[in-house]
Amino acid sequence: MSEIRVLLVDDHPVVRAGLRAMLSGFEGISIAAEASDGKAALQELARLRALEVAPDVVLMDLQMGAGMDGVTATAEIRKLDAPPPVLILTTYDTDADILAAVEAGASGYMLKDAPPEQLRQAVLQAAAGGTVLAPRAAALLMDRISNPGTSLTPREVQPA
Repeated sequence: MSEIRVLLVDDHPVVRAGLRAMLSGFEGISIAAEASDGKAALQELARLRALEVAPDVVLMDLQMGAGMDGVTATAEIRKLDAPPPVLILTTYDTDADILAAVEAGASGYMLKDAPPEQLRQAVLQAAAGGTVLAPRAAALLMDRISNPGTSLTPREVQPA
């Protein structure tokens, strides 16, 4: 298998640096580019595609300060021809956040407290076309599937 190229998207430079260092340390994974918000991610994705070195996975934060958030960016990426899978990596694990990300087309939802090896596996699985969910996200989605009559809470229907 060829090297998996990752586009890192997070508004915190120190988090991007840490993710870059960690992921680059794994054989078979490289960082294609970095972006500080969703808009910058879309620009980097267009640039990389033009150079014919498109990323295999986008590792996207959910909330990014004043910039375009991860849910909006994910939805925009999913509209592209042959979009790369988007793996959400965040500290937010509320029902509304998880559902919004999945509904936007995210291929996975991981929390930033995941062990490095688990994150590596998530990147590999997303690149291979799989779905990756943190246990909390998986439990929520299974509950929604098994109880389809469950309505959204007032907080869940509020605009982001």
